[in-house]
Amino acid sequence: MEKDFLQKIGKNIKAERVRKGLSQEQLAELVGTSSRTVGLIENGVQQPKILLVVNLAKALGVDINEFLKI
Repeated sequence: MEKDFLQKIGKNIKAERVRKGLSQEQLAELVGTSSRTVGLIENGVQQPKILLVVNLAKALGVDINEFLKI
């Protein structure tokens, strides 16, 4: 179940990133992480720290709850 939850969060983050027309590299630069980390999160492989999720939401201009919709 945890893996499914991480995949859904990742899918939501990716959807917002694509909607905003950003690459993984661009988003990573905005939040101070690597594009590899963004990719791992979007694919549900890596569990992000809460502060990173907050920063991703701010960078994408969305409420953090958008990522948690499952």
